[in-house]
Amino acid sequence: MPELTATLVEASIQNQIGTITLNDPKTLNSLSSGLVKELLGSLDSFQEKGIRVVILRAPPGCRTWSAGHNVGELPKHARDPLTYSDPLRVVIRKILEYPAPVIAMIEGGVWGGACELVMACDIVIAAETATFAITPARLGVPYNIGGIQNMIVSVPLVVVKEMLFRAKPISAQRAYEVGIANHVVPAGQLHAKTLALAEDMLVNSPLVITLLKEETNVLAHAYALGADTFERIQSVRRRIYDSDDYQEGIRSFFEKRKPIFQGK
Repeated sequence: MPELTATLVEASIQNQIGTITLNDPKTLNSLSSGLVKELLGSLDSFQEKGIRVVILRAPPGCRTWSAGHNVGELPKHARDPLTYSDPLRVVIRKILEYPAPVIAMIEGGVWGGACELVMACDIVIAAETATFAITPARLGVPYNIGGIQNMIVSVPLVVVKEMLFRAKPISAQRAYEVGIANHVVPAGQLHAKTLALAEDMLVNSPLVITLLKEETNVLAHAYALGADTFERIQSVRRRIYDSDDYQEGIRSFFEKRKPIFQGK
């Protein structure tokens, strides 16, 4: 039985395993500020209850696991669209900091920023029909450096570059081959496989798992980045969100057409 139910996500607990289901079909589970707020609330509630494994999923049979960042909430002009306090950035930090394993259970398409969200999870289990696409170049959105770092921590650099530059979906099997997904199974076996992995973790020391998660995250994110380099990257990003191409990307999304980028 659900322990708590919200409007845009549903949360339940069974045997110290907490499940959060993205449940906003009107926006294809886009990572809006409203959905992220409820997702954060569920994670906080789980942490207070000492939940030892979290499963993040979408409703069974869905065609889109998440459409990614809610484009309607992006600023239209002259402001950084992915600041430190942006909902996507906040929820990814929360998943990385959650003191227990978070398993992404994927059925359907994973788009844009939702790919980074999935990569931030500790384990990824995908149905055979799942797909993954990272699409800021398609929208003309200047992705921030922290997000890129999160991706290359999980996935080989050459794969991240291909996904970023092409902005095309890759299959679940390809995701498994390049290390995005730990397991790929038929959709009918997805729930059972996810639950079995979660139960494997329950028999181990939760204190040690918390330590191991913290240690692996610290080591994986241990990059030296000087102030000059950071400012140079930020200056390039500012040019993009001040550009005509950024405006064109947002307009084309809502007009349901392909953007025509001019590089200016």
